[in-house]
Amino acid sequence: MQNYSNIQKFLYDFVLSKKIINKSLFELEKIIYLKKKDIINQSHVFITGLPRSGTTSLLNFLFSSNEYASLTYNNMPFILSPNFSELFYKKNITKKERLHKDGIVFDNNSPEALDEVFFDNSEEFVKNELENYIQLILLSNNKTKYLSKNNLNYKRVDLIQSIFPNSIFLIPIREPLQNANSLLNQHLNFSQLQKEDDFIRRYMNYLGHNEFGLNLKPWNKSIHFNDLNNINYWLEQWNLFYEFIYKKFQSYENCYFVIYEELVNTNYVEKILKKINIEKDKNIDLQFFRNSNKKELNIEYDKNIFDKSLLLYQNFLNSNLTLL
Repeated sequence: MQNYSNIQKFLYDFVLSKKIINKSLFELEKIIYLKKKDIINQSHVFITGLPRSGTTSLLNFLFSSNEYASLTYNNMPFILSPNFSELFYKKNITKKERLHKDGIVFDNNSPEALDEVFFDNSEEFVKNELENYIQLILLSNNKTKYLSKNNLNYKRVDLIQSIFPNSIFLIPIREPLQNANSLLNQHLNFSQLQKEDDFIRRYMNYLGHNEFGLNLKPWNKSIHFNDLNNINYWLEQWNLFYEFIYKKFQSYENCYFVIYEELVNTNYVEKILKKINIEKDKNIDLQFFRNSNKKELNIEYDKNIFDKSLLLYQNFLNSNLTLL
């Protein structure tokens, strides 16, 4: 997004800032392209959880199996019309590292968390049109199963599975201090980037990427810590977020907690593939994840919130729904 031309920026602003445009194109797309196929009982996969917990790496890995359709950068900015968007010329993006500076690279064909543009509509619209929307994405890719990474989908697991009862939800979880430190660093990183280029702020806001930066939207209201530039704020957010996740989803048979630190273990990765019914002899790299080494963190933090978070993390490790 930092290298977009002024014309591209204008187009993105024009299309993404006005819901009526996207929804009108969506209605047009349904008329032209929609074909009803039985996708209700497919095992679609939804990755959701706290950012910086391996969600993007997991998305890229599963997408590489060629089993799933996902929204990609090729769909920008016409996110609600995936077939229509293919008619537009896209300047090829040479593979490059994303702005997070975390070693993850992308190009036009890379999957991305884009479907919040669809979900950021009324609940009635989402409920009535989700099947049609996913159907259109599948048709544009000639696939039968959908793969989504959306950090906000934890809010709508019940809605999604009421429409697609065989869906699988993968919820990564990372050791709290490491995750909180990564969130803090990205908040500082994107706050600076957005100050230097306001289009980055607008772009992220259009896509619902308000996890950090100037348009930050907290997952929960802070209780004791309010300084966004302090590790304790992010530790408390980690704790509040995963307290809800644990209480809400520990009894859900189709929700699996994925341990970030175990993603370097090929046997563990094979367990994930087994859960989502992908054969392990597929031509995919089981050693896709190389970033889980813990960093030595020489930072001060509140012991009470850290101990509380660490205990919760251990509860996840001992849960029957954790993939171990």
